[in-house]
Amino acid sequence: MSTFKRFEDIEAWKTARELSTMAYTVSKVKAFQYDYSLRDQMRRSAVSVMSNIAEGFESRTKNGFIQYLGIAKASSGEFRSQLYVVLDQKYVNQNDFETLFNLTEKCSCQISKLITYLKTNV
Repeated sequence: MSTFKRFEDIEAWKTARELSTMAYTVSKVKAFQYDYSLRDQMRRSAVSVMSNIAEGFESRTKNGFIQYLGIAKASSGEFRSQLYVVLDQKYVNQNDFETLFNLTEKCSCQISKLITYLKTNV
């Protein structure tokens, strides 16, 4: 954890922030507004990714950080799964789906690499 001074320095957190912003943006479309539970769950899972990265970093222990990163990665998977629902319901177009999907995969990969780094180097 000496590699980072603040959680805002972590690339996975920056990507998760971008994901969260996009999740809020696409979920503001009119059709999505009526599916409250899906909209809110999708927003919560996106926010959970960035929040768990931050919370894990602030735990100040390697094992705590790794545990929270695992939760963040799980939330990323949850969000990616929800993307299929919103695509199938036509709440997002194919282009927005692909952009969000790729961003989610990028974030998940960054989290995995960070977990591996922490397990082997710190």
